[in-house]
Amino acid sequence: MFHLSNGMLQEPTNRTEVSELGEFGLIKLITENYKIRRDDTLCAMGDDAAVIDAGARAQVVTTDMLVEGVHFDLMYTPLKHLGYKAVTCNLSDVAAMNAIPSQVLVSIALSNRFSVEAVEELYKGIYLACEKYGVDLVGGDTTSSTSGIVISVTAMGWVDKENVVYRSGAKVNDLLCVSGDLGGAYMGLQLLEREKNVFQSNPNIQPDLAGNDYVLERQLKPEARVDVVRKWADLGLKPSAAIDISDGLSSEVLHLCTSSNVGCQLYEEKIPIDPSTASLATSFNLDPSVCALSGGEDYELLFTIAQADFDKVRNHPDFTVIGHITDAGDGVNLVARDETVHPVTAQGWDALLKKDQGE
Repeated sequence: MFHLSNGMLQEPTNRTEVSELGEFGLIKLITENYKIRRDDTLCAMGDDAAVIDAGARAQVVTTDMLVEGVHFDLMYTPLKHLGYKAVTCNLSDVAAMNAIPSQVLVSIALSNRFSVEAVEELYKGIYLACEKYGVDLVGGDTTSSTSGIVISVTAMGWVDKENVVYRSGAKVNDLLCVSGDLGGAYMGLQLLEREKNVFQSNPNIQPDLAGNDYVLERQLKPEARVDVVRKWADLGLKPSAAIDISDGLSSEVLHLCTSSNVGCQLYEEKIPIDPSTASLATSFNLDPSVCALSGGEDYELLFTIAQADFDKVRNHPDFTVIGHITDAGDGVNLVARDETVHPVTAQGWDALLKKDQGE
């Protein structure tokens, strides 16, 4: 409990640093003992979005915050791209629940170094995302910031109640699948950081970004896979579990398996990686598979399906089977290309961990 001392609010003497827990440890701490009070709250915390009973349908609600200097660097992130990304990364969470997004709320905190023209540029990106995904901007808040810019987006969507997909539904022998390809956003970030460092050392040198449009777009202008939700419907496919890939494949596999109380065999050779991503990773002396496992910000969908549904995804250009679900006692493992087996560890990005704060 906090208490007043000499007119000032004091913390308890037994202090634990937030960086010791990290983002997911902190979320667990503040949510594990919370009890839902309302019957229409179907899912409160612990998934990609909250789920609220709305009769025949369910409304899903999710929120995310982007902080300058933590989640983005304005030295190489255009404000229009930033506004677009702020919306799409939230719509990705809606899609992970098998829902179609409908509305967003956008709140911003600005320091006095941002002009009216800068705000207009940011909102051009926000409006573009709303137009592309057919969602309405229905409100938000604006306030001042002592430094930088903070953007908080809340996204809402709808799905028939019986079609909601949670992280917790994976079953033993289900197939583990992923949409699209992985690692591109991480390599886009590596390229931008390299050119930033070169520019800072010598401002006369122009950035060398030619030929890397794919990875740059994956980082600066990611898309939400709402189309995948529609493809599932067209295929008559309801995943048993799903999660969006924002923090790296390894972290998301662990989240899904923990929520479902299952294990997993993930096969390195099956992880889809675009040739341009692999080529750039190699030029950076990075293992493309490590980039896919640990990079994050791909905003693809990781999902599980029953083996009986395999024919629905077999040879589908957007889906790849990358593993299968096992008993929880078998653990979560990566089968490497040389057929050695390694426990999967959460190496994805975590804004609150010391290692990702540069400490």
